[in-house]
Amino acid sequence: MTDVSIIYCRPCGYEQRAREVAMALQRELGIGATLVPGKGGVFYVQVGGKTVAKRAKGHFPDAAEIVAAVAAACAQ
Repeated sequence: MTDVSIIYCRPCGYEQRAREVAMALQRELGIGATLVPGKGGVFYVQVGGKTVAKRAKGHFPDAAEIVAAVAAACAQ
């Protein structure tokens, strides 16, 4: 089983987005994700400890982009 974690900033209100991404991963790939609350504006997705998608200045990855990144990482 692939270890997928979604680390998100709870004070920033990113928890709902993290939950939506986790549901999309479950629905589309059958992969469960661990939600990890953080702070400091973070939002990133890791597969096996490697970051495959993250929030950057001016860009917030949507669920489809994250699902594609996780699928690509799992295929390697």
